[in-house]
Order: sequence, then structure tokens, then C-alpha cells
Amino acid sequence: MRSSHAASAVSAAFDDSNLIAHAGLIPVMRLAERCGLSRLVAAKMKLTGARNGAGAAADAKVTSIVAGMVAGADSIDDLDVLRHGATPALFGGIRAPSTLGTFLRAFTHGHALQLHAVHRAFLAALAAHTPLLPGAREKAFIDVDSTHKRVYGRAKQGAEYGRFKGIRTLHPLLATVCTPHSRPVIATVRMRRGKAADSRGAPKFVSETLATAVEAGCTGMRILRADSQFYNAGVIAACHRAGAHFSITTGMNPSIKRAVLAVPETGELIFDAEVAEIPAHTAFTGRKKAERVTARLIVRRVRDLAKPATVGEQGELFPVWRYHPFFTDNPAPMIQAEREHRHHAVVEQVIADSKASALAHLPSGHFQANAAWLTLWAMAYNLLRAAGTLASAFHAN
Repeated sequence: MRSSHAASAVSAAFDDSNLIAHAGLIPVMRLAERCGLSRLVAAKMKLTGARNGAGAAADAKVTSIVAGMVAGADSIDDLDVLRHGATPALFGGIRAPSTLGTFLRAFTHGHALQLHAVHRAFLAALAAHTPLLPGAREKAFIDVDSTHKRVYGRAKQGAEYGRFKGIRTLHPLLATVCTPHSRPVIATVRMRRGKAADSRGAPKFVSETLATAVEAGCTGMRILRADSQFYNAGVIAACHRAGAHFSITTGMNPSIKRAVLAVPETGELIFDAEVAEIPAHTAFTGRKKAERVTARLIVRRVRDLAKPATVGEQGELFPVWRYHPFFTDNPAPMIQAEREHRHHAVVEQVIADSKASALAHLPSGHFQANAAWLTLWAMAYNLLRAAGTLASAFHAN
């Protein structure tokens, strides 16, 4: 079967006023209403000083943006999806994309913090009303990571050349919460300039994330997991203050390298990897004595397979290894602690989901508008996760 028209001469539009393209929005937004999203926005957000009435009806505007993201919008113009067909007959208070764009551009740093407070309270409400984090009273994992989002246009505030040569980016920081029986949800997000260091503000960010996890019902053992960019005394001190454990990749700095090479050849074999540990390794010895930390240094090593195998030549005389050390006070047995640490990679799936949905574009030239967009995406993501847990086990995973 072939189309009878050239692709350039055909367009498709949904314009039937009696049909609904996104009927699934009904139960999802009813869940948002049940968890008090509009009420939380009205109570916690005051866009004072905004021009042209941009701060009016913030609750209707926030729910409109969240609903649009749930329906697949990845730009401000895409939010018009809520006005297609008979959708306006199902929902009241839908705002036009131009109104929503004006609302986002009215944000300041203080308004973005107010929206963070709404996000935290909304996550707690979702966790209370749905089986979002089963087993959170026994054990929960908090994963911190950062990503870069490429942007275009020199007028976009905060877009800078950072990790990627010749590419202008913004640099979101995010933290997720999961349990051994659940998929991750987003606890905290921050938008940062493109060249901001990964660890900039990390201790404060970790403290807020651990508090958010408690509000969401994670009252049992909490283990913070992160990569080597977050290996510093401030992050570990934040974990100690919150009564949480830590599991952080260290990288191969000189002191870690000396410790790793001193490990005896008695590690446990797991498939093609070997795992061993130093039960009491003291980190940050260059700092004051009160800031030094003694905990377990667990090392996973695997053969370096970067070089192609030689054919018809002499093989290697001595094996070349790649080492993956991490520093932790996780009380679990070594193999379990190592397996749980590697599971930190689950946060990368959340980042991939973001770039395939609402964060495919950071839609505004205003930095705080993009910061608000990031937080609103996190709220939409958690709302969809919560709806999935109510739908079926398949959609929960």
C-alpha cells in the first residue's frame, strides 16, 4: 500500500470538536487533584511583582503545564494540545501557550524555590496516596547525578561551553529515590549554568534530597549513591547529619590508587570481575581531623578489554586491569554492597526519559523559566509514575 499524495502536500490536524485525543489525562489529573496539586500551588506560590498579571491564577497555570507535559508537550507551543478537540469540555481553567510562556518568564530565583517546595509536598502526597515507594520504611536508595542539555542560540541565559567542547549547554542536577522494589522517582532538581562544576552546591543539595526522601516515607535505611564528582567531605558530612549511609565512587586519585594496589590478590570472583575491600580506609587525610572519614573501600576490577585481541601474536604477559573503587559505610556484605552501588546507574534511565520527553527542549531564553520548566517536568514525571503504580505492575515498572 502506498500513499497517493506527496508527503510535502499532506498535513494532518486534529480538529474535531467532539473527540478527545488524550482521554488518559482524566484519571491522571484526577490523581493530581486528589493529591492537592492546585491547593499546594495556591498555598506556597506567590508571584509578587509579576507584570501583565503573569502571577495570577498560578494554580491553573501550573496544572496546565503539568497536564501538557503528561500529554507529551516538550515546548511551550506544544502546550496547546490541551485545547484540541473536546479536551476543554473535560477540564476547566486551561490556559493558552502564550499565557503560560508569560507565566514562566515571570519567574525569579525565589519563585523557583517556591515551586521546589510545591514539588516536595506533591511527591509526599503522591507517596501517601499510591504505592509509589514500596518498602521505603525498610530501605531506600537516593541517587544523585548531573547531565548536560545542549541548547541553541547565544541569547539563552546560562548556556555556556562546559564539558563538551564547542557545545553550549545548560547543566541540570537531579536526585532520584527508589527502593529495592520500585522504580525511581525524582526527589530534587536544580538548573545550573553550562560550566558549573558537578559538585557545586552538592552538600546543600544532598541535605535537601535526604529530607525530601523522609517526607516521601523513606524512614528506614537510606543510602546515598553518587559518582566520583560527588566524592567530597561535604557530601559525606551531609549524609551523617541526616542519619543516612553513603556509597560514592572515588575515582583513581593518588591516595586511592595506593590503597587499591595494596589490596591482596584474594578478591571474590563474580563472573569476569573480582571484588575486594579494605575494611577501614581513611579518606580526606589532607583535611582537619574532624573532617576525615573512615569507612569501607570496596574495589571491583575487570580485565581491560579496550584493546582488540591479538591474532597470531604473543598474548599478554601480565593482565591489565580496570579498577572501580567506591567508598561506603553500607553495612551490607561486600558483594551485596557492590551490587547495590552499581545499581546507581538506574538514574541514567531517568535522565534518558527526560531528554525523550519534556526536556527534549529547554524552551525559553530566560534561565529561571527553564529552571521552572525542569521542576514542572519532575512533577509530571512523578505523577505518571504514581498513576502507573495504580494501573498495573507492568506500568509501575
